[in-house]
Amino acid sequence: MRVVSGRFRGTRLDAVSGDKTRPTTDKVKEAMFSMITPYLNGGEVLDLYAGTGGLSIEAVSRGMAHATLVDRQFQAIKVIQNNIEKTHDIAAFTVIKSPAKQALEKFALARQQFDLVFLDPPYAKETLRGDMRYMAENQLLAPQAIILVESDDDANLPQEDQNFMIIQQKHYGITVVTIYRYQAND
Repeated sequence: MRVVSGRFRGTRLDAVSGDKTRPTTDKVKEAMFSMITPYLNGGEVLDLYAGTGGLSIEAVSRGMAHATLVDRQFQAIKVIQNNIEKTHDIAAFTVIKSPAKQALEKFALARQQFDLVFLDPPYAKETLRGDMRYMAENQLLAPQAIILVESDDDANLPQEDQNFMIIQQKHYGITVVTIYRYQAND
């Protein structure tokens, strides 16, 4: 794995050993970022199931101001921290070891908002609907925030509703990439 583009371009990233994480391939990552490039203009990133941190590092490399990376596994946190050190811009990242739900609750209490959210939970433990609903209900999403979801074909993906509009959806083998735009209800 490597950073594909931007100021950290070419930086080689470590992977988490074992099968507890599922790193996004360079091909899928490049396709994802070609879809969201128009929205990478500063702002806050949330990577709720960060794994290796590759998606957040890529987003900061391509123009986002800061990324918060959350993972519950100690081994993943170590890899994320090592990968961030390779960027030589540690201040652009915050790493939190926590289950996703607890992290979201902490962000809600702190009244944090995010402009770009990566949701790539383990396929067998889909929590996408609940995560997205919680973020909308607790004002964790900036107006017009982009939510990029990586899932498999069997995922019960949220459909469009009053809060989320699907901008794009593509299939790459068993991987499905869906991009939503948040539409705040006033």
